[in-house]
Amino acid sequence: MKKVFILTGEPSGDKLASKIISQIKMSRTDIEYLSVGGEYLKALNIKSLYNLKEVTYIGFTSVILNIFKIKKKINETVKEIIKFKPDILFSVDSPDFTLRISKKVKKINPNIKTIHFVAPQIWVWRKNRLKKLKSFLDHILLLFPFEKKYFDQKKINSTFVGHPLLEDSKINEIDIFKIIKDKKKIFSIFPGSRLSEINILTPILINFIKMMNKKYNDFFYIFHVTPDHSNIIQSLLQKEDLQNCKTISDPELKSQLLKSSKFAVAKSGTISLEICNFNVPSVIIYKMNLINFLIVKMLVNVKFANIINIAADREIIPELLQSKCNENNIFEVVDRILNNNEALNKQILDVQEIISKFKTNKSSNLASSILLDHL
Repeated sequence: MKKVFILTGEPSGDKLASKIISQIKMSRTDIEYLSVGGEYLKALNIKSLYNLKEVTYIGFTSVILNIFKIKKKINETVKEIIKFKPDILFSVDSPDFTLRISKKVKKINPNIKTIHFVAPQIWVWRKNRLKKLKSFLDHILLLFPFEKKYFDQKKINSTFVGHPLLEDSKINEIDIFKIIKDKKKIFSIFPGSRLSEINILTPILINFIKMMNKKYNDFFYIFHVTPDHSNIIQSLLQKEDLQNCKTISDPELKSQLLKSSKFAVAKSGTISLEICNFNVPSVIIYKMNLINFLIVKMLVNVKFANIINIAADREIIPELLQSKCNENNIFEVVDRILNNNEALNKQILDVQEIISKFKTNKSSNLASSILLDHL
């Protein structure tokens, strides 16, 4: 029996990995799996060595403060992978965690094929990292077509497979009005998947909703969260006595509710592509502590945080970052777009033009076939 170890470092990577592994499971039943994963891989009956929360850190200062804990977890994970003896180590995203493990595993056992999905954003920073990747990765699967040239230059095996979250997928129709009170319009909120993000962004988002409630009475706000953080946010909402808000952590419900949303406010990240794929207008927000922000500012060489804006080289989706990320600014921008049908439609059309270049409509199939080829 063949063996595959799936290595993720946060919920978005867990979700991407599950899309590909579910494809493999449909065609092959002779593969044993083990992982560092979350709710999505768990839904495929794939055991995780430990809870993702144990390795999900954000920001340079958080990493520095937890450096010994992270190193210990990396060494623990390497030991378990070597013990499992997989044919393939399939790492997904979270490069500062997953690639450190891949490098150590490859050094100990060069026979293990190492395939990484979601290339490190070398086009944003750390281009000198490319040479190092070649020494321990057998193949890199790319989300975006413009990434390929960077890896070709260094003769690193890579394939543009597209983004699995942009694939046409069937969503089970659910009567959302069993969840939404008074048949109000849905407004999706994405406060992040890491506790550090939630702690910073949720109070801002709650104040934003209070401002919205003074002007609009026809919205119901859905907080899209992981099961681990649902109770935390729900308790904050109850404390503020916000009756038109609810947390949702069920993956199918999340997709259905997002698809039916009138608007979204989301933490910068992978989720933005899903929002765009459902033709939902949005605003992107992000905030980190000052030290982390200054470090990032010194290192990055792009003007925007959102991949749509980076690809377009202009701000299609409004970004409210750092000092601009406050309830007043979010309300002002959302209010302005909501009351301008031309702006709403223009954002949707401009976004579709960009993401059409990211789509292959067979991303999961392409990625799974590459893994199977290496088996």
